[in-house]
Amino acid sequence: MKKRIMVVDDNKAMVEMLKEYFSDNKAIEVVDTAYDGEEAWEKLKENHKNIDAVLLDLIMPRKDGLYVLDSIKESKINVNVIVVTSYNEQETIRNISEYGVKYFVLKPFDLLELEKRILSITSEKKKANKILNLSDSNIQISVTKILHELGIPSHIKGYTYIRDAISMVYDNPSLIGGITKELYPSIGEKYETSVTRVERAIRHAIEVSWNRGDWDLMEEIFGHSVDIDKAKPTNSEFIVTIADKLRLEMLKVS
Repeated sequence: MKKRIMVVDDNKAMVEMLKEYFSDNKAIEVVDTAYDGEEAWEKLKENHKNIDAVLLDLIMPRKDGLYVLDSIKESKINVNVIVVTSYNEQETIRNISEYGVKYFVLKPFDLLELEKRILSITSEKKKANKILNLSDSNIQISVTKILHELGIPSHIKGYTYIRDAISMVYDNPSLIGGITKELYPSIGEKYETSVTRVERAIRHAIEVSWNRGDWDLMEEIFGHSVDIDKAKPTNSEFIVTIADKLRLEMLKVS
């Protein structure tokens, strides 16, 4: 059975593009649309049981995406939400994460990656449980392998901090909105060092990776989020992108 999604965005061209992209998709179909938060909530109230996932923009007329998230939370409706927006303010991302949003996708986005995320959050409960029950050792092995392939030497401090950071975001996606206020302090406390030193060590490790890593792998992982010829990813981009990649890979083998 196809996964049924609702697209909520005031950009009609965006809505039409997504409808067109999924029109002949074998796994996903757009079953409803809305162009503002008020319309979206009215439709969700009546039909949420027939919707597997909502693609939700944040900035819209009349009522915005936060209004929809508040309404879902207050009504205790169980629906998967992917926030799709061009608004990239860290405090807002952190607040959104507290609503149980599954993914936060910035525009412009890659349609194939969006499709993978929809399928990953709407997979059968049995499969989802397998992902949640993966042992810590399997995750650590995967993180270690990809960091080595990216050219980060294991003897530098940033390697250890990045490894822990990726594992933490993998286990708890809500940390995406709290990299500097929650993630760094947790790592700093664990290794008895300051947040500044954690941030600086991670940045140094990424610089090392950018200078000596596998460029094909770099392109595969970061090609859609950074310009590989001009700029290395930020600490947050590096950590979150790898955590997302591992999550998708674990889904494939479950």
